[in-house]
Amino acid sequence: MTETPPSVDTSVAHVARIWNYWLGGKDNYAADRETGDEIARVVPEVRELANAARAFLGRAVRYLAGEAGVRQFLDIGTGMPTVNNTHEVAQAVAPESRVVYVDNDPLVLAHANALLVGTEEGSTDYIHADLRDPATIIEAARRRLDLTRPVALMLMGVLEFVTDDDEARGIVRQLLEALPAGSYLALYDGSYVIYEERSAEMARMWNESGNTPLVLRSPEQLAGFFEGTELVDPGVVSVSQWRPDPTHIGSPREVDAFCGVARKPHA
Repeated sequence: MTETPPSVDTSVAHVARIWNYWLGGKDNYAADRETGDEIARVVPEVRELANAARAFLGRAVRYLAGEAGVRQFLDIGTGMPTVNNTHEVAQAVAPESRVVYVDNDPLVLAHANALLVGTEEGSTDYIHADLRDPATIIEAARRRLDLTRPVALMLMGVLEFVTDDDEARGIVRQLLEALPAGSYLALYDGSYVIYEERSAEMARMWNESGNTPLVLRSPEQLAGFFEGTELVDPGVVSVSQWRPDPTHIGSPREVDAFCGVARKPHA
């Protein structure tokens, strides 16, 4: 049963709804569109970035459910349901996949019923919790997933909202420690090496918008989140360049978000 959502403040822009707007969704409000348009004036490529990041999620999940053989997914920082959500991609490859979403946005909670539609063979569930409280997430996930078997931990565009580096690394470490060997970590976050000063200006605007503050990290800093794991090829790269679809004509243009997928090894 889905919880009754708390009140939603539509006067302040929110990351999940702005992202939904950039992806062409309709679950957003005037404040979200205004902030989204202001950022797009500084970085016109932001919609390209949003779509490239979403496409990376799809390719990563197809790899994890296909070649890697993972059947359980813990997707933290779900955001608003759009198209090609994690459960849709995973269950298209392996209908028995079990997917648990985690988010702390009340509007995402209000739309949880849209996320909770999976295949008959698999399952889809939702946890209302905050990334900064990994112990609560792990406890809730343990009731929904078999944590003795591999799990794909998905942190898509969410660690940038944990602005303290030590705290962010600690969260990833605590979540991974709760998962068995053979599990995977897939993540991406915004960077500042492609658009440079424009990315810094975008971050400044975002942080002055009243939304949850964010920090941009270098690819080297993002690579640090994978410490103790085994990165799969091609390592940490721009989201547009992680195993791009073979139908893509030429090399895809880099965008200012970097990603990686890695396996938790046996001790």
